[in-house]
Amino acid sequence: MTADLHVHVHLSPSIPTAVTDLPPDLDVRVWSPIATTLLGGEREAVVVDPPLTVAQSASVVERVLAWGRELTTIYVTHAHGDHWFGAAALLEHFPAARVVALPAVAEAARRQSPEDIAAFWEPRFPGGQIPTTLTPPEPLDGEEFDLEGHELVAVPLGHTDTDHTSALHVPSLGLVVAGDAVYDDVHLYLAESDGGGRRAWRDALDVVGTLHPTTVVAGHQRPGSTGNPTAIDATRRYLDDVEDLLPRTSSALGFYRAMRARHPDRVNPGALWGSARAAFPAEVTA
Repeated sequence: MTADLHVHVHLSPSIPTAVTDLPPDLDVRVWSPIATTLLGGEREAVVVDPPLTVAQSASVVERVLAWGRELTTIYVTHAHGDHWFGAAALLEHFPAARVVALPAVAEAARRQSPEDIAAFWEPRFPGGQIPTTLTPPEPLDGEEFDLEGHELVAVPLGHTDTDHTSALHVPSLGLVVAGDAVYDDVHLYLAESDGGGRRAWRDALDVVGTLHPTTVVAGHQRPGSTGNPTAIDATRRYLDDVEDLLPRTSSALGFYRAMRARHPDRVNPGALWGSARAAFPAEVTA
């Protein structure tokens, strides 16, 4: 008889960054809340997308230890550091656990050199916030693995907010851990998604929808999220608004203000400002 699975979403809250490029209505840029999903059977556990900083990772470790289950697998949905840098902290307590991802995700994570990390992450989170020991994922053999008789399925999604992303589907629960394919009431990170990338993102959302989930864990979500699958369509509408407004605006600030008007209450408008700056790169280099 297969034991029931238990699910806990651990949300690392927004934290300030050292980025000083600000729109007129913000005093500080923050990082969006990061969702880490814990799946537990009677004896074993799986963690999906351990978070970014030393402090965030320590909080997840504390939660996993409190569960009293043996961590067997850490699954990484995509290669952004805020979804795998914390794996090494978990391995300190569960050295037999494996860190895995689909092969393209694993390769993208391994391509990130110390110089890349020093150039992007450390200026945003100075003072030792980024872990010094990093354990990128190994390629998953196939697209399925098991947690106490429950099938966990890695679903390739292609480009969403970066290349080579995936979701983890738990059919027995009607659960999809969507990584950054789905954002739940948080401004999307679009700096790596031009027009073609946004079209691919819509295709990825279609794939998530075909799984008919009853619960969707968005990689970045507002505190208090219930995992309602309506976040899939809300993410698509946000992308539609980008397509509508981007050709009608002539500056980063104009695009930022137009999107803010349509999405005034989404978490982390600083992420929108970063997307706006990426959409108008000539302003940054001028």
